[in-house]
Amino acid sequence: MSASPHTTPPSPTLLALPTDEELVLKVIPMPRDCNANGDIFGGWVMAQVDLAGAVIAAPYADGRMATVAVNEFIFKQPVRVGDILSFFGKLVRIGRTSITVKIEVYAERFRAQGQYTKVTEASLTYVAIDDNGKPRPVSKSAP
Repeated sequence: MSASPHTTPPSPTLLALPTDEELVLKVIPMPRDCNANGDIFGGWVMAQVDLAGAVIAAPYADGRMATVAVNEFIFKQPVRVGDILSFFGKLVRIGRTSITVKIEVYAERFRAQGQYTKVTEASLTYVAIDDNGKPRPVSKSAP
């Protein structure tokens, strides 16, 4: 059976997680996070990705920051109740007031422990802000 042009082919199952990115969040979605089809809401996954991205950006902002853009967000596979989700991130770019990060999400399926499937990847940009919510220079440069 071939995939239709509008479906994403299955992601390959991996036996190891990335070593060139930082593990910033692990979470298990619960039944309250499901849509009517029994899959986890995309919006719930997006919120977790935003939190994971903020972990990467925070040391560079060194203060208040806000999500200013979701540059790319790709849902590769559905997320299910009981999956152990691992959120890996890395710094992509530091601008004058902004920080761009990449986040990749891997699912360790409830019934397939030790095997991982990339379920989501995203690029987000955060802006450092002052107490009035106005952009301010990023205080730290990339390592």
